[in-house]
Amino acid sequence: MERKNDVKIKIKPWENADLDLLFRLNAPEMMEHLGGSESEEQILSRHKRYLEIGSRGQMFSILQLPNLEPVGSVGYWESVWEDEQIYEIGWSVLPPFQGKGIATIAVKAAIEKACAEQKHRYIHAFPSINNPGSNAICRKLNFRLISECDFEYPPGSIMRCNNWRLDLNEMGHGERSR
Repeated sequence: MERKNDVKIKIKPWENADLDLLFRLNAPEMMEHLGGSESEEQILSRHKRYLEIGSRGQMFSILQLPNLEPVGSVGYWESVWEDEQIYEIGWSVLPPFQGKGIATIAVKAAIEKACAEQKHRYIHAFPSINNPGSNAICRKLNFRLISECDFEYPPGSIMRCNNWRLDLNEMGHGERSR
């Protein structure tokens, strides 16, 4: 459980019951910086990927305490960036819960889980250059802005992103693969 001011949340591993949350996160205003809303088939496919991520990462739902209300998602997964094995991280918080520090707390908790695995040295975030909230979270959590870049998301669509990188070795858990 993490706390910021009076906001309390916890992250829990993604489960089948989180499908409704995924549909709620697919609202047009939520997908503005991610290429637009997905079809029902795409959401079901995403849900299946989240459930079957296995040893390649972990997806979580974000629950606001004390009532355990689902308010978003956060997760990390293995990826290759510029020929290097990395973790990539992403998050989404429903509009009524944005601006309260929930995403920052959840992203920090997910980073701690990724760090504990001691699998990859770096975790990257690729928010759209036009997404001030997600870019602010990267700054708050001490990611280093590497560059702007073209990023394919969703598949077949190129978006302009900031490449933020966090060195997990600096999190105090020793050396990881390079």
